[in-house]
Amino acid sequence: MKKILVTGGLGFIGSHTVVELQNEGFEVVIIDDLSNSSESVLEGITSITHKKPIFEKLDLKNKAAVAHFFKSHSDISGVIHFAASKAVGESVENPLLYYENNLNTLIYMLKYVLGLQESNFIFSSSCTVYGQADTMPITENAPVKPAESPYGNTKQIGEEIIRDTCKANQKLKAIALRYFNPIGAHPSAKIGELPIGVPQNLVPYITQTGAGLRESLSVFGDDYPTNDGTCIRDYIHVVDLAKAHVIALQRLLNNKNDTNFETFNVGTGVGSSVLEVIHAFENVSSQSLNYKFAPRREGDITSAYADTEKANSVLGWEAKSSLHDAMDSAWKWEQKIRNL
Repeated sequence: MKKILVTGGLGFIGSHTVVELQNEGFEVVIIDDLSNSSESVLEGITSITHKKPIFEKLDLKNKAAVAHFFKSHSDISGVIHFAASKAVGESVENPLLYYENNLNTLIYMLKYVLGLQESNFIFSSSCTVYGQADTMPITENAPVKPAESPYGNTKQIGEEIIRDTCKANQKLKAIALRYFNPIGAHPSAKIGELPIGVPQNLVPYITQTGAGLRESLSVFGDDYPTNDGTCIRDYIHVVDLAKAHVIALQRLLNNKNDTNFETFNVGTGVGSSVLEVIHAFENVSSQSLNYKFAPRREGDITSAYADTEKANSVLGWEAKSSLHDAMDSAWKWEQKIRNL
């Protein structure tokens, strides 16, 4: 049984990936600093898989602590690196926080991964690396444009750091998964998106508004050049996304990779507008959502949805769940945690 490290493993995508790794027979070690997650997520994971992952509370900005961790866990066969700050708006307001947290931690991780017997690394990248792409859907060959936000820039620079490290160290095998907009929750409703404070992402804000925690939802911009004037994104169910990480990891562990640094888009290939997401929620919850239009938000782009052909054909992965499925699972999760 191979041991896999998941950084940020109690976060939204990380926790769902831990479940899928355990379902595939991996032993999982989680590092999380609990800055945007809760230790209670461990109970949810264990309840689903009947296996409790090893958990270490650790701030990856602490280089000495990272070094000590890898001395204690020298038998790790692969790392899936989620730990990062991830809100576009917050990154515009506080860029130094994002550069320190997202880049320093990545550098420390790579440094110690190179010291392992097996150096397999999956990087949590983002479609934000493309900026506002010229054509839709976006392929992996689309040019990486100047980032629209410091968050997006950390993902671009992160990929460059990994690419350069792979070039200098053939031992390192890495895959960057450029994913689009993860939403939804585990079908068991035992884990899901659990933002601390005011949600930065659309779907938890929708479900919290539906649950009465928020008075209304602000839709940022109604004058974009789209069918209904609102932004378009590719919303992928978090369980589909989690499974893509496991498949990518297995590709490296089985030496199936074509080069020692590969990139894959992970999305549904379907673009949905903000209003379409709201209407999907209204459909699954049988209620009207209180929302209002607000000015455009700095850092937002008009449209982004994936061409998933490479992931479909090379990884043998494809998204299975619809927007309706994802919104239904997100609402059931919200109802459960609010005792509705």
